[in-house]
Amino acid sequence: MSKKIRVALADDHPIFLAGLRNLIEAETDLELVGQGTSGHSALKLIRDKLPDVAIIDISIPEINGIALARRLAAECPSVRVLILTVYEDRSFLIQALSAGVNGYVLKRSAAESLIGAIRAVKLGEIYIDPSLTDEVGQVIANKNNKSMQGADTFGLTDREATVLKYSARGLSIKEIATRLELSAKTIETYKSRAAEKLRLKTRAEIVRFALTQGWLEEL
Repeated sequence: MSKKIRVALADDHPIFLAGLRNLIEAETDLELVGQGTSGHSALKLIRDKLPDVAIIDISIPEINGIALARRLAAECPSVRVLILTVYEDRSFLIQALSAGVNGYVLKRSAAESLIGAIRAVKLGEIYIDPSLTDEVGQVIANKNNKSMQGADTFGLTDREATVLKYSARGLSIKEIATRLELSAKTIETYKSRAAEKLRLKTRAEIVRFALTQGWLEEL
């Protein structure tokens, strides 16, 4: 029997917290290890329990979610942090990724997306709410005829850079292939070449690189 994914919650809204608890407890592969209603109580809980995944609201009192994520990245690096928020403004997403979070889910999407996000970040992936990545994808699609500024600095072709941008923003190989009207195998090749040129081994590393280049801000 596979080991359960241990989850901690940090949110100061009792009704929403109860809903999250019900979502998690309904899944046989997830285990809720505790919950905090403030930044300080959440930090203590996570330090003590060292869950696999910590789900944190950005607007939690005392220590906000992004500040808490930074502390956890430094003090509890084994814990995957997943932000759950009402904030759809792209600046919050950028701040969260910069703080080292592994996932960003909108509260309005929690019922559909949260469980998948938990499983994804446990595997070391970066998860961005589908409603945000779809919007990002449309922006990129509208820019397909433009060269990616600075791409040649890293030895990337425009196509390799575009594929890597899509990947950093959470789209799957199949989704990228559909948008660019290419085969999944071709997309895999572009992505592999780009990652090899940049010496990036995981999707998390790709997202971090995209962040340093401002690719996630080109919206």
